[in-house]
Amino acid sequence: MLTRLINLIAPRRCVMCGCRLAIGEDVVCTACNIELPRTGHPASPRDNELARLFWGRIPVERAAALFYYRAHSVPGDVIYSMKYRSHPETGELMGRMAAKEFATCGFFDGIDAIVPVPLAKKRQRERGYNQSLEIARGVSAVTRIPITSKALKRKSFEASQTKMNRWQRNENVEDVFLLTDGNTVKGKHILIIDDVVTTGATVISCAKELMKAGGTRFSVMSLGFTKG
Repeated sequence: MLTRLINLIAPRRCVMCGCRLAIGEDVVCTACNIELPRTGHPASPRDNELARLFWGRIPVERAAALFYYRAHSVPGDVIYSMKYRSHPETGELMGRMAAKEFATCGFFDGIDAIVPVPLAKKRQRERGYNQSLEIARGVSAVTRIPITSKALKRKSFEASQTKMNRWQRNENVEDVFLLTDGNTVKGKHILIIDDVVTTGATVISCAKELMKAGGTRFSVMSLGFTKG
């Protein structure tokens, strides 16, 4: 009754089409959820286009993104809502949705801890939250895998990567992370969570710093994946 009352006073809207959400729907309506361009990565998490970005660069076990991301597209509004329209709840709810789908394929088996990609303090103050942490909260709520957000920090506020090419992206995130508590990740299988992966440069930079703790293995999860 309370949910129905709140929805009557302040109707929740689908972040993709803007239509009113029905009871039981979250973030995206059923119609948009069906049309979301899913990658299919969870069915083959060890060998897919996202996983291949990390081969020979970090010890990656599995990798998967929920959907293909393209700027200024209707599905892209999921990311825009979360990052630029002050809707952190979008991240958590999408994290829950993705986790439920990925879990059916055993994607989370053997993972010990979740590390969301950190934001620089300046960017987090501007935004008010870290969207990767919000996604991680949704994933943790479904899987019960603990979040380790103190193991790594971002040392600097680098330029936005939106309009950068592959090489510029690699240089932009090189050496921007710092391992702050290696004991929390040492010898563990870590799930790195980011909102969107394009070249994998940010995830690789995170992983290389976490590897300094010793014995770490990685899986990677994101909501969006930008095809090259």
